[in-house]
Amino acid sequence: MIDISHLHPLTVHFPIALILTGLIFDIVSFFRKDDLFYSRAGLYLIVLGSIGALLGYLTGEFFTKELKGEAGELKELHEFFAKASMFILLVVSVFRIYIIYKPLNIKNIRLAILGVEFIGAISLGIAGYLGGSLVYNYLIK
Repeated sequence: MIDISHLHPLTVHFPIALILTGLIFDIVSFFRKDDLFYSRAGLYLIVLGSIGALLGYLTGEFFTKELKGEAGELKELHEFFAKASMFILLVVSVFRIYIIYKPLNIKNIRLAILGVEFIGAISLGIAGYLGGSLVYNYLIK
């Protein structure tokens, strides 16, 4: 039987895969400007991954227990990077959707978005590493 505390790990892994795959598609689309497939696929993956990250955040916030001591400090750091990633990627998603409806001179804007998206992915990687440390070093579910 699934314990309610298992909802968080069940909801975070798929959004991570979506976001990282979306970043790869966005990097490819930056170099293949004439092919809209990569840009659109990256957009859809980032948006779906960001929505999934919000769900992952909510399950972590409401369905995991509070920790004390060294594990509690590690969990706080994990939460910080997870919230930062979620916020960054949601902003990237909203801005990319806005660009579809308000076409702009997008060369420099695309590079800026890609940079911010990359920062969000790095933050996501740190959050994932810290979450894995909680599970494997402190046996937290």
